[in-house]
Amino acid sequence: MARDVITGDREVGGLTIHANSFSGRLLDPARDAGYADPPPRKGFFTDTSVCIGCKACEVACKEWNMVPEDGLDLLGMSYDNTGGLGADSWRAVAFIEQARPVGNQGSPFAGAATGASSDAMQQDVVAAATDVFEAAARLGTEVPGGQPLADVAAAQTTRGGGCGSGGGGGGCGSGAKAGPKPSGGCGSSAPAATAVQEGAFLGMPGMLAPAAVPDGEGRQDLRWLMMSNVCKHCTHAACLDVCPTGSLFRTEFGTVVVQEDICNGCGYCVSACPYGVIDKRESDGRAWKCTLCYDRLGEGQTPACAQACPTESIQFGDLDELRERAERRRQQLHDVGVTEARLYGEDPDDGVGGDGAFFLLLDEPEVYGLPPDPVVTTRELPSMYRHMLAAAGFMVVGVAAAAAAAAGRR
Repeated sequence: MARDVITGDREVGGLTIHANSFSGRLLDPARDAGYADPPPRKGFFTDTSVCIGCKACEVACKEWNMVPEDGLDLLGMSYDNTGGLGADSWRAVAFIEQARPVGNQGSPFAGAATGASSDAMQQDVVAAATDVFEAAARLGTEVPGGQPLADVAAAQTTRGGGCGSGGGGGGCGSGAKAGPKPSGGCGSSAPAATAVQEGAFLGMPGMLAPAAVPDGEGRQDLRWLMMSNVCKHCTHAACLDVCPTGSLFRTEFGTVVVQEDICNGCGYCVSACPYGVIDKRESDGRAWKCTLCYDRLGEGQTPACAQACPTESIQFGDLDELRERAERRRQQLHDVGVTEARLYGEDPDDGVGGDGAFFLLLDEPEVYGLPPDPVVTTRELPSMYRHMLAAAGFMVVGVAAAAAAAAGRR
């Protein structure tokens, strides 16, 4: 590895790695920031294919970092009421409902369009004007031997004298065996007890599988896309580049952290972020965002969100190893027919030099509210400064020439 003693640029595998650059490939941002012997870069790999939308990550993040509540609002958009990332939401789980199957593996979905066509399929569902009450009346009919749940409930209520009791000795719905003279409960009866012992419907939801509601073309499958979004901890972090106070800094783990005690609330970082992650808190005017649990990393602990994730959708570790693991997972999904699976933010040659927190997605980035081709907003700063210096130089030359001409006419 050759290093230019003047510029600090390095030659690695035939590639020129620019020191203190605003864009391009950068192997070790922590070393570039001045750390002499930093540990391996840490990061997140979020596999959205196994996210169940439980929001345990959101809760763990708020509890560990003492992030205040962000408004107990019902947004009316989906089951997600967080809405997005902000100063008081460092993790946000997106819920995206799509009327389409996963993988298009079998009839009647073989060959069905994927990707951008999902919006059109949702429009078809709306255009079909499905009667949800009529569809609800069919719940339970799509399993062998099934019958409408409403009919089952009505039959059991009538048989049990109005309360569906299961026999003597207990209250309504009891499963105890019936004695010769049932006592206790209301309307207890031996036949009802026998029915309960045979697994009769007790009025509880989930006893029978619900039927899928077909769309306008007879399709009966839909899917939820869920993604736990977070700060990307970019290799080239524009928020850090524009901060005038040094409040934002690069840690030895390659992450980007806000020192809120020296933030002056200028907001330059908010407009510089290509992902719209960082935000100012209304209560104090300072900028806040995910720290990748910097305090926990210093103690060798896993960040709170990854620690709490029950499905390991959020995976934490050395970034290089996570990238290898993510590629294996992408290939695994392709092998089983989920060809729309793709990685987002893992490429060190993209517009931000690769993200420290990247994702496996099951649709286009725009579907998740992510920019398709993010670019660090400070990429053109060196060029802008060069043009400014050139313009200033021409101005000086012009002023000098004018002064000389004026002096010559005297």
